[in-house]
Amino acid sequence: MDLITQAALGAAMGELMLGKRLGKQAMAWGALIGVLPDVDGIFSLFFDSAHQLAFRHGLGHSLWFLALVSYGLAHWLAKQWKKEKIAKAQAGGFVFAILCGHLLLECVTVEGAAVLWPFSGESLAFNCVFPLDFLFCGPLVVAAAWLAVLPVEVVKKSRGKKPQPPSKRRRVCSWGLGASAGYLLLAVAMKFVASAGFDADLKRRGTVHQRRMEAPTMFNIFLWRAVVDRGDELWVGYRTVFERHETPVRWTIYPKGKTALAGMEDTREIQTLARVTNGWWIARPNAKGAWLGDLRYGEARNWGDKKGMVDSRMAYSWVFTPEAKGDRLRQTDEAWRNTGNTLNRLSGRLVGNRAIWEANPRLAGVAGSLPEFLAVEE
Repeated sequence: MDLITQAALGAAMGELMLGKRLGKQAMAWGALIGVLPDVDGIFSLFFDSAHQLAFRHGLGHSLWFLALVSYGLAHWLAKQWKKEKIAKAQAGGFVFAILCGHLLLECVTVEGAAVLWPFSGESLAFNCVFPLDFLFCGPLVVAAAWLAVLPVEVVKKSRGKKPQPPSKRRRVCSWGLGASAGYLLLAVAMKFVASAGFDADLKRRGTVHQRRMEAPTMFNIFLWRAVVDRGDELWVGYRTVFERHETPVRWTIYPKGKTALAGMEDTREIQTLARVTNGWWIARPNAKGAWLGDLRYGEARNWGDKKGMVDSRMAYSWVFTPEAKGDRLRQTDEAWRNTGNTLNRLSGRLVGNRAIWEANPRLAGVAGSLPEFLAVEE
């Protein structure tokens, strides 16, 4: 999840928890603590690509690190807030709650977070929301910006027993958190609907598979993409939550190509990629080593000059050169060269136009190789 959304969530939680006692300081502290786990990305810049991948959403996003930071900051913050009579336990709970909010946002995306690092490098990912879904992030950012300019209200003590209505700041804060939480619950419901549709299609075909994952496509929760692991190949298919279970899914078949890594399987870089991608990767031979693509994320689809042909490029891919000096792993960045066209066609597929999205597929973007024709299961 992006830093702006994480800061907005931290600010809203800070206002909700300690806004009455700290005023706007609670928002500032909440925003700062909300982005604190991402400092691991700064430290990782001093290492090679494999270490950067290992550190990303690893150390700074593990539960033990969050607990250690909360305990370490509790005493210092309690001293800073001595006039407001905030105890050490309250300060520690404030930090831990906001850090857990950050962790939750990471876990609802495809990338997830290695919450049990260093005991396990596998990411916990619920695949419910696209990392930059404006309907999810928007209410949090709007609420935080509104609260930043909204004056702090002086709470008047009432002698009567009648409870005071919530202040405007509290209502704005509750609206932002509630709207995003409601959208997240809707996303979870849509995931169950999409998953049931994919499951029905695979059962009707009698397809045997080891595991399956679903994730929403860009900027919405109504068009979903599934990846099916069948051992030596991965199937990728799309369906909307509005389609009937009887509507067949058109699966594109990606051979894993494990033989491309012959002699390189035990290298640190390949082991890191296999762990970071949770095994959802494909490999192809390269003149100097191997190319690897991450299939957890939606691929970019580009239509060329040939009618009825579409080139699929992985959103994240790497080239591994075992004989290179220094950094042997290099990330490629050519996937989204024609993002506008991909989004337009994806929007058409969302409203039911299957022909605008599906075509005869080729795997493109493999460094040093021509596009590879891919099989389809209709």
